[in-house]
Amino acid sequence: MFEATTILAYRGENHAVIGGDGQVTFGNTVLKGNATKIRTLYHDKILAGFAGSTADAFTLFDMFEGILNEKRGDLLKSVIEFSKKWRQDKHLRQLEAMMLVLNKEHIFILSGTGDVVEPEDGKIAAIGSGGNFALSAARALDRQTDLDAATLVRESLQIAGELCIYTNTNIKLLELKP
Repeated sequence: MFEATTILAYRGENHAVIGGDGQVTFGNTVLKGNATKIRTLYHDKILAGFAGSTADAFTLFDMFEGILNEKRGDLLKSVIEFSKKWRQDKHLRQLEAMMLVLNKEHIFILSGTGDVVEPEDGKIAAIGSGGNFALSAARALDRQTDLDAATLVRESLQIAGELCIYTNTNIKLLELKP
């Protein structure tokens, strides 16, 4: 478990949202409270977020973006190729980061060991130290309310930020709208 951040993604019908908090922690010290850990990729058609070491995450973002370009934005083919390269490269296997990537059709967690995980429900995924808090809140809100996707992600991250000491409530969101 990375003591670094919280990233939450939600994929609805023809809509996708990713959100993250802004806290950067080093040991027991908050170094920064307004970091951006989410971004759009491949002509703003893919959303991505990271948890873990910042330098490692940038390495992974660059590598993943290169594969996305090679695969012409095909997220499924890209995560498979990315996983293969991650697992085969001795240096990459030592990186301490996870990624969450999604578009309007798919959502995937890319682990630090090169695994690719698609959530069972196919629509909600979270990573980082506050990930389980955010995931639990998102599932409950999804089942019990009619909140729009952006509000659901924001409220779930707010709850995680109130519970996890490695997560704050300086929340940023990115969306792919219909």
